[in-house]
Amino acid sequence: MTNARGFAAFPPQRAGARFATSWWGRAWIQALEDTSLDHGLLRKGRAYAKTGQLGPITVSPGRLAAVAESEYDTVVRVEQLTDAAWERFLDQVAAKAGHIAALLDRDMPHDLVEAAEDAAVPLLPAVGDLEPECSCPDWGHPCKHAAALCYQASWLLDADPFVLLLLRGRGERDLIEALQRRDVPAAPPSSVVPPSGVPAAQAYAAGVPPLPEPPPCDVAFSPPALEPADGVNVGALAVLAASAAGRARELLLRGHLPELTEHQDHVRLAAEHDLATGPEAAVQAWRYGGAGALDVLENAWTPPRQVLARAQAQLAAGWEEESPPRVEAWRNRWTLGPLQLRYGRDGRWYPFTRRDGEWWPAGPPERDPSALTA
Repeated sequence: MTNARGFAAFPPQRAGARFATSWWGRAWIQALEDTSLDHGLLRKGRAYAKTGQLGPITVSPGRLAAVAESEYDTVVRVEQLTDAAWERFLDQVAAKAGHIAALLDRDMPHDLVEAAEDAAVPLLPAVGDLEPECSCPDWGHPCKHAAALCYQASWLLDADPFVLLLLRGRGERDLIEALQRRDVPAAPPSSVVPPSGVPAAQAYAAGVPPLPEPPPCDVAFSPPALEPADGVNVGALAVLAASAAGRARELLLRGHLPELTEHQDHVRLAAEHDLATGPEAAVQAWRYGGAGALDVLENAWTPPRQVLARAQAQLAAGWEEESPPRVEAWRNRWTLGPLQLRYGRDGRWYPFTRRDGEWWPAGPPERDPSALTA
């Protein structure tokens, strides 16, 4: 039986404190906000979370609980995985040694979550997966207390993804023991000489040794010495070689690279190597936010209404003056006087300002639009 885990109450946070810095923590917040029927209660929940209105938090299989305002029992339930689903998940973890190391290092690899989803094992919650309950008289779904509990839970998830796995039904010790049992080799027949080496169970019991130093990824690239030749642009070859080295370094660090169109790759080369061959605004956009910033510069699209409603609530909650500014909204573009915010398909807001009568990229993006109005 998996024991529950207890966490001390969060104290009041500093002004400007953010929720969910990890990608899996943001997915948790997204599930909460997409499920909410009242953005006003979400705003109150964020305030309750930041001002320390909840008591200690208890995490157990399928259940997240705390006491709010010293009197209301607040619970958020999450569906537990079946035994068959856990077996499929363990198959995915065991399939790649890096998955185990990442989890023990308190990281949740993208490819592990994607592989689990392919095996019909939903680790991250989606719309409707979080079921709030509270003894307060508020009929909101969720009420401000349950919303505050979910927002504070995102801090727990940031620090330890095993909290999410415990909510899904199994804790860290259960998972490690299951992996140890899975990797114990069957006893060989007496006529067969057992293979040399250390059994996996014994290796796991010995603990996690320190990892070797990662390969250097910040070594300055030195272009190859190329002899001039007829019909060969040696300078262009040097740029392409530097670009290939940079992409290889990024692949080592991130594990994957997005596919780029010919136009996107042209802008990327101009932005990263100070070439005068790309459109100036496009190059500036790429330097602020890559392909996502280039897309919002060149294309308008219509986001879902619930996304825009949530952003409107964030903007109002983060505005420190007497009343929020008037917004002129058109599709994914919101104009607030001299500032324009554009919502990207990657879920981030990009700032633009006027320059020679045109809107120009003005800075890196934020997930909370109110962070750009300062």
